[in-house]
Order: sequence, then structure tokens, then C-alpha cells
Amino acid sequence: MLFATPLARIKLAGHDVLDAALLAEGARMRAASEGVQKSNRGGWHSDGNIFDNPAACIQSLQKAASAAIHDLTRQVTSRVDPADLDMKLNGWMNANPQGGFNAPHTHPGAHWSGVYYVSQPAVDEGNSGMIEFLDPRSDLPNWRILQANSFRPKRKIRPDAGEIILFPSYLVHWVYPNETADERVTIAFNATFRKKRKKVK
Repeated sequence: MLFATPLARIKLAGHDVLDAALLAEGARMRAASEGVQKSNRGGWHSDGNIFDNPAACIQSLQKAASAAIHDLTRQVTSRVDPADLDMKLNGWMNANPQGGFNAPHTHPGAHWSGVYYVSQPAVDEGNSGMIEFLDPRSDLPNWRILQANSFRPKRKIRPDAGEIILFPSYLVHWVYPNETADERVTIAFNATFRKKRKKVK
């Protein structure tokens, strides 16, 4: 695969306890802040960097996300060890009630983006709860006649609660409207690498 796009799905073991704690912390955050408007439509988006929050559940997720990012980075390159770089992790919580969704967008300036699914309402059919990724290549319409997975213009998946999805930040993605009466709650994040600064003697 010459220009393949990596995507990882990681299920956290014993996530039920973590998810319950994150939902409780999210409720506290929402009571204290109206949130901000980003790609969210009809939902709540926390302000600031959620990983600055010292709550144990938030810090536990930060460690899991950082480990997943380092592991995926090592899978795509053997020339750089991510442990030798500084990594900034910036995250936020999304809560989508019925009808809430996230419009198509990218995350400029970051290397990896990810989403942790705290709460994912069950559905029997339809697109509710799905995240869709659009092919970053723009010159492929004539390939659709071949019906090859390598040249599909978009791909959607429905992650489970307790699952981390990781992908390159340049990849256009969006989230389908929540069609259920229960909220879909996620924590999204960006990871950006920088060379470590040399210590001044």
C-alpha cells in the first residue's frame, strides 16, 4: 500500500469503572461551564485542555491515550522513537444528546488525533454513533467503478464504549447525529510532537 492511512482501534480493559468516573466528572464540569462551540452541533464541548484536570479518571485516560499514541507511532516508523520527543496532548469532552453531531473537520497542526468513547448508546440499525472518515486523496472518482476498498471515498465505523480510535490529524472526519434518547459522550484529543529542547548547562 503506497499511500495507506493508518487507523487504530484500542479497547481498554476494565473500562466500565473508568467510564462511570468520567461520566461523573463530566457532569461536574458541565455544571460549572456552558462549554464552547467548535465542530459540535447541538451538543456540549468542554473548554480548555481536559488533561489539565487533576481528576484521577482524566489522568488515567491521559496515560492510556499517550501509551496508545506511542505504540501506533512506533508501528508506522522505526526511525524515530516517540519517547525521544516531547508530546503535547490536548483534549476535550463532547456530549451529544439526541440530534447532536460533529460537522466535518480536521485538526490542523497536530500529528495524531483520537477519540475515547465513554458512552455509546446501542442501536439496531442506522448511522447513529458512527464516525466517518473521508479519503484525503481528491482525484479518485473514476476509480469507484472498480468497487475496491482501497479507493472508497469514505469509511465509517461505530466504536464501542471503552474504545480509543486513533488516526492522522489531517484526515477529514465527522460524527453522525445521535438518533437515540441517550447521550453519546466522548473525549477527543490531539497529540503533537516536538523535538526536545536541549538543556542549558
